[in-house]
Parts: sequence; structure tokens; C-alpha cells
Amino acid sequence: MNLNLNKKIAYMGCLGVIGIISTEFGVIGILPQIADYYKINIATAGYLLSAFALTIALTGPFMVLYLSKFDKKKVMICALGLFLISNVFSSFSPPFWLLMILRILPTFLHPAFFSMVIAAATKDASPQMQMRLTSIIIGGIALAQVTLIPFTTFVASIYSWQWSYVIQGLLILITLITIYKYLPSMPTNEVKSFKNQLSILMRPKFIAGTAVNLFLITAWFCSYSYFADYLSKEKGLSTQEISYMLLLFGVMGVISNFLAGRLLGKYMIWTTLFFLAGTFLLPFAFQYTDGSILSIAVVVGFWGIMYGPCFLIGVGHMVSAASDAKEFANSLQTSFGNLGVSLGTATGGWFISQYGISVTPWVGVGFGLLALIVIFWRAWLDRYVSEK
Repeated sequence: MNLNLNKKIAYMGCLGVIGIISTEFGVIGILPQIADYYKINIATAGYLLSAFALTIALTGPFMVLYLSKFDKKKVMICALGLFLISNVFSSFSPPFWLLMILRILPTFLHPAFFSMVIAAATKDASPQMQMRLTSIIIGGIALAQVTLIPFTTFVASIYSWQWSYVIQGLLILITLITIYKYLPSMPTNEVKSFKNQLSILMRPKFIAGTAVNLFLITAWFCSYSYFADYLSKEKGLSTQEISYMLLLFGVMGVISNFLAGRLLGKYMIWTTLFFLAGTFLLPFAFQYTDGSILSIAVVVGFWGIMYGPCFLIGVGHMVSAASDAKEFANSLQTSFGNLGVSLGTATGGWFISQYGISVTPWVGVGFGLLALIVIFWRAWLDRYVSEK
């Protein structure tokens, strides 16, 4: 495969990731409105996020193992088709139980999309170029936070939350048509055995990478899942001001994701330690905000920088330990990443229900500490292998 096609797949994958992640995390900005509309508390509304992530965590690896023999282009189109259906019907504000089912529907092919597009985009590329191409695709997560998530939150603040689903659906429709029209078929020429792919689960470096991925993302989502509610109730920001903060958060995330994509291939452990430090520093930073919009914006910008590459770091740690089974490794990264989203959201929701919204930035510190311990283990494994 030539590099131009690799890049073409990476950029189209990035567009798809923007649509998918906007659907997944766009609900964070409109959770208070959904809670008001259905007359439920914020923790119950949070199930829209945690159930989405938990289903991915439970089904992702099995779906990718099964789908690994199919044409990657067809799998990507089917995945986007399910997200399109979910967004279209959710925009009609169905009963809450049906809204929950529509949320869960596309999750079955969510990891398959990520796995297929990363595997296709990095095929036959050098290890460092693989990290850069992956950072383009994963950069869609940060770009969604710059573009669609704040935009849909802003539109929802003016009109209604249903419009966020309409906008997300339109982007996914455009991406689906683009992939259908401009990407070639990508059949699987060599079907890998389940046994060979499952063997990566026994590797200590892969286990360490999985734990880094899980704890780091959990640490961040203890607070990020309640971004809008915290800034509204604790810092007194309006819905429109929160949409500006989401925009700032996303811009900082794009920049840090770009930098991390270039650093991880060379300095994986040090880069991870740098961005992990944010989980410990963020709670202290919020203590020094003086109530002005400027001081809050500075801290939110710092939050976006440190949070931005958390998914990319997870990919780097897991795929580098399983280069011979990248699709399966990517699916596990997506699954454990979403398990981290679900665990972080549930943990954050529990602490908020017990101690109030003011504790939000502090909840992730414990998981940050667990991630720190596992990173030292991974560093020791790297050194042990190199000396051996």
C-alpha cells in the first residue's frame, strides 16, 4: 500500500471518528437539558454515556475478531450506517428507554470502525509513520471536541437538544457517502487465527499497556463526563459560556494530540508521564480560579492539553506490544478505553451524588495514581527486555 493511500484512509477515518465521537461525547454538553426534558436526575441521564461505553467494552473484541475476515470498507460503512440510524431516530426525542436503546445500537460496530480504519491506514508503514497516521485518526477525537461537540452544545442552548442529533447525523451521512465513493475495497487477504490473536493477552507488556489505557482514561472521565454540570453549578457559567469552554478545551486537545503523536513514537514513557501529571494538577488548578471567566478559561485550557492525547497514549501502549495482531489490539484498546469512560462516569456520578458537584476534579486522582504505578511497571518491562 502506498503512503498517499495510507494518508487518504487516515483522513477519512478522522472524519468518521469526528462523527462517532460527537455522538458518543456530544451528549455530555446536553446532559442537563436531557435530564430536564425527561424529569430525571443528572446521574440517571449519565447512563446514556456509561451504557454506551460499557456495551462497547463488553462486545468490542468479539465483534472485531469475527469481523476481521470481512472487507474493511464494508465494515466501516455498516458501522457509520448504525450511527446514522441512531442519530436520526434520537432527534425525535423518543421515550427515555428507547433513547437508551438507540444509544446502544451503534456500539456493536464502534470498535470495529476504529480497528479497521487504523489497521488499513497503517498497513505497510514504518513504526514511526504508523504512530503519526494513528494520531491523525485519533486526532478526530480532539477535533470533535473543537468543532461538533461545542457547536451542537451551542445550537442546543439556542434551540433544543434534539438538534445536536440532527447535526451529528448529517456529518455521519457525509462521511458515509465519502468513504463509499472514494475509498477502494479493502478485502482481508490473510485471515489470522483466533489463537494467534488471543496470544497477545498473555504478554506482560500488553497487559501493562491495557492497564495504562484503562486507568488513564478512567481518571480523566471521572471529571470530564460532568464538564457541563461542574462548570454550570460550581463555576456559574451559562450554557453558551460552557460551549465556548468546550471549544477551548477541544482546541487545546488538538494541539496536544498533534504533539503527542510525534513524541510517543520516540519517548513513550516520558510522554505518558507528562500528560498523566494533569490528573494530579487539575484539582489544584481549579482551587485557584477566582470566579472570573478568564481564570476558568486558563484552567479549562490546561485541562484540554493534558486530557487531549489520553486515547492516543492508550493506542500507543497497547499496539506497540502487539504489532502482529494490530486489529485485535486496537479493538481491545477501544473496549478498555470505553470501559474507562463507563467506569469513570459511574465513579464520578457516585461521588457527586454523595459529596456534591464540587468534588468532581478530585475524583480521578486515585485512578491517576494506579496509572502511574502501571507505567513504571511498563518501563521496567521495556528495560528488562532490552537488557535481555
